[in-house]
This record gives sequence, C-alpha cells and structure tokens, in this order.
Amino acid sequence: MIGKRVRHLGRYHEIASALLRHGFGMIVDDLGFASVLSLPPRWRSERGKREGKTVGERIRLVLEELGPTFVKLGQIASTRPDLIPDHIIRELEKLQDQVPPFPFADVRQIVETELGGPLEVLFRSFADTPLAAASLGQVHRAVLPSGQPVAVKVQRPHISARIETDLEILQDLAMLAERRLDWAASYRLSEIVDELAKSLRQELDYTIEARHAAAFAEQFAGDPTVYVPGVFWDYTTKNVLTMEYVEGIKLGEIERLKAEGHSFKTLAERLTTAVLKQMFEYGFFHGDPHPGNVFVLPDGALVFIDFGLMGRLRPNVKHHLSSLIIALMRQSTDGVLDAIYGLGLVPDGADEGKLRDDIDELREKYYGVPLGEISLGEAVEDLLTVAFRHGIRIPSDLTLLGKALLTVEGVVETLDPQFRIMDVAEPFGRKLLKDRLRPDRVAETAWRRVADYGGMLLRLPDSLKELTKVMRRGKLQLEMTAPDLETLLHKLDQVSGRLSSSLVLLSFSIIMAGVMVASSLGRPSALLRNVPMTDIGIGMAALMIGWLLYVLFRSRKF
Repeated sequence: MIGKRVRHLGRYHEIASALLRHGFGMIVDDLGFASVLSLPPRWRSERGKREGKTVGERIRLVLEELGPTFVKLGQIASTRPDLIPDHIIRELEKLQDQVPPFPFADVRQIVETELGGPLEVLFRSFADTPLAAASLGQVHRAVLPSGQPVAVKVQRPHISARIETDLEILQDLAMLAERRLDWAASYRLSEIVDELAKSLRQELDYTIEARHAAAFAEQFAGDPTVYVPGVFWDYTTKNVLTMEYVEGIKLGEIERLKAEGHSFKTLAERLTTAVLKQMFEYGFFHGDPHPGNVFVLPDGALVFIDFGLMGRLRPNVKHHLSSLIIALMRQSTDGVLDAIYGLGLVPDGADEGKLRDDIDELREKYYGVPLGEISLGEAVEDLLTVAFRHGIRIPSDLTLLGKALLTVEGVVETLDPQFRIMDVAEPFGRKLLKDRLRPDRVAETAWRRVADYGGMLLRLPDSLKELTKVMRRGKLQLEMTAPDLETLLHKLDQVSGRLSSSLVLLSFSIIMAGVMVASSLGRPSALLRNVPMTDIGIGMAALMIGWLLYVLFRSRKF
C-alpha cells in the first residue's frame, strides 16, 4: 500500500487539495495528509472557508472537480439512501455527466484496435461528431456495410486505468479512515467503497451492458408497447458497444410529443406498466429510467436505452418484499420488522425498541391513506431512511428499485398529473402475493428448508466430533457479556475489601479488649506490666473510628 501511495502521490495531492478548497480540511488533517503532502500554506489557511454552502453542496463540488471516477461514484451513491443521508443524496442527484467530447482521432484508433480493421472497412459511414458525450465514453452515429444504422459507444482513452488508480486510492483512504476515525469504522466505509467500485467497474465493461440489453429485450419480446434496440455482437467489445440506432422523441420533450399528437395518459400508463413488469414480474429492471433514457416511437411504443445501470430482484428479496407488502397492508409493525430483518443486514448494536418506534410512526403515516394517493417510491424511500438511521444494510438492488420508482413517478406526474400510478401497481402487488402463495412455490420453499436442515443434521456428527476434540484439548472458550459488568465487579471488589478490613478491625478490637480487661483486673502479663494499655486502647479506638469515618465519607463522595 505504501508503494501505491508513492506511485499515486500526485493524485493524492489533487484529492487533498480539493478537500481543503471546499472546507474539508479536518478530514485531511485526521487522515494525516496535510503535512505529508506538503500542501501550500495558502491552501492550509483557507481550509475552513465554506462560503455559506451546505455539506452536500461542498461534497458535490469536490466530486465534480476530481473528475469522472468521482462523478460516477457520486451518481451511483445517489441511488443508496440506505448508506447516504437524505440531504447529501439530493445534491448527488445534481451531478452532471456532460463533459467535452474527446478527439475523433482517438475514436478511430480505439474502434480500429478493438474491432480489428480500418474504420472505412468496418462501417459504410461513421459520423465525426458524437451524438452525446459522458464521463466514461461518447456515442457516434454510424452505418454498417449492410446499410443498418447503428449507435456506437466508444470508451474514453485511458479512462479505465485512471479509474482503477482512483479506486485504489479511495479504498486505501477508506481503510485508513476506518483505522483513525470511529465514524468511518461504524459505517464500514471500506465496504461501501468496495460496493460502489464494483458497480463502476461493471459500467466500464461494455459487454456487460450488451448482455443486459439482450436480456431486457428478451423480457419484452412480443410486447408491441416496448422496443429494445438490438446488439451487434460482432461490433461489440469491452471498450466498444454497437447497438441499433432508433429515431424517436425523448420522453422529456413534452412540446414535441404534444405536437406529434401522442396521448400523455397512454404514455404514462405504458411507462408505468413496463417498469412494474420489469420489477415485479421479471425481477430484472432498468435502474435509471429518466426521460433521457426513454424514447417514444411514432406508434407510441417506448424505447429504452442505456443499460449500464440495471437492478435484479433475486427470489429471496422478492419473498421478503412481498412479506413487507403484506405487513403494510395489515398494519403490522412486527411483520414490517421481520421483513426488514430478512431484507437487510442488521448490526449487533441496533436498538430494536427505537426501530419499532420508527416503524410505528411510518405505519401511522400511511394508515387510512387511499391507495391511489400512496407513492410507491416514497414508501420505499421512507423505509430506506429508517434503515439508514439504524445502520441497517439493505441490498443495493432494492435501493435502486426505490430510486427507479421515484424517477418513474416524477415522469408520470409530468406527463399526466391526474394519472394514478397505484391503479396500475395494485394488480402487480396482488400478483406478487399470489406468486408467493402458489402451491409449487410453497413446496419449493419447504423443500429448500428441509434440504438445509437435512444438511445440518448430516453435518452434526462431524461437528460434535470437532467439539469433543476441542474440549479434550481444553481449548473451549466461552464468552459471556453482561451490561455494566465492569461496574458490578468494581462494586464487589469494594465490598470484599471492606469486609476484609472489618474482620481485621474486629480481630484487633477483641485482642485489645482482652488486654485492657486483664490490665484492669490487675493481672497483666510481665511483658505489658508497665504499659498504659487503657490509654493505648483509647488511642487505637480513636484512630479506627477516624479511619472508618474517612472511608464512609470517601464512599459517599465517589
């Protein structure tokens, strides 16, 4: 790790400088970089300047200044309300992915290297000017030798190496922060960075996006209301993605849609149905269905593009999600708690009492509200906010689902403010519940449980043998914890000490009493004949009383 720090010293310097410029000097100091990087005194003196901006705004400015890696990580993090506070999420959503295009000479070199031939042979035509440019790549319109119009996405030169460098640095900083800062350790910062890095690395591999597009198209095969551009695999690699070019109107271009005579109610219904089908029927959904990623064809069919960010609801997540829906319908706090515990990773120190109170408050928010007035996305976001508050880790796909639902609800409201999204969602909810209660699904779940328990029983003899060996070697360790155990042991130690002192004092008193009685009867021992025992006894008694008073006073004080 030290070698990596030396190798990437310049980038560490840029990151520290950006943090200082936007008022995060305390973080630089806590990580120990201010002195190591020899930052200019001017920057170190300005590290407290915040110019009246919120924490979220300053984080966004830092990410934008540090470039593509940090912008993309910020955009991915904006889909994780279970990890990031709400006020920061709102700023991360503003991160812009529009950057200047890179030169066409680089485009030519990358395409020819990746596809193994001259551009003029590979394509009948290839536009010099990109249709769109983003932080990871840009899209050019082209025509294949067959005459098929295509959109070619080309990854920026050297972007992969730069992102790997930034991810190495971020993972290093996360581990360093966990060692130095309590809050970083409690949030498991390195795990969060690893999770975000995994998502970003997937976006760098265009073959993954191509497979996503193909799987998405298969889901809607035969559905005339949804069209997915085809992938040209012979023209697709890790750094180049070639898909069918489709002409249409972006869903956000309201005036153009109106001029073409499209029914906004129909579009709202089709978008809602398509997205809910993805989520609750197929379990594989578009993670970013914003108006720029959905086009409308002349016949009103919807075209989805950009399959870099996709979500998948695995069977166990769908199971607990249906449990959550049942619990919300029944107004059952216990049911919601069980579903959350099933969905997320609950930390050991979670306060179940406070968690229950928060869920009760959430339940009351939706109690008696007509189904048509409930926002699905907002309900999921509310649950994720509760999860964040209690440090509960929720599967990333479920948080992406909440984000996608909110996006769709916003688009639908723009298209048709009177459209009730729950009218379309309710049948999918009922289907989800019926699917869970299907006899074959119940039998499958029961068989899986039986198989799990059977495996445990088969492993039981071996486990008992291992336990017996450990016990014979005397290496069995038993850990017990009790609240305030240290305080209790301290009190017991004090009591035992006072008992010992009392016994010693009592023994001394008895001996002194015997000596004084013998002296008063005129039969003292030869050793003590000339010793004033009465005076000594009174003196010793006075000392003991003084000592006892001191001990009592000290115990009351402390």
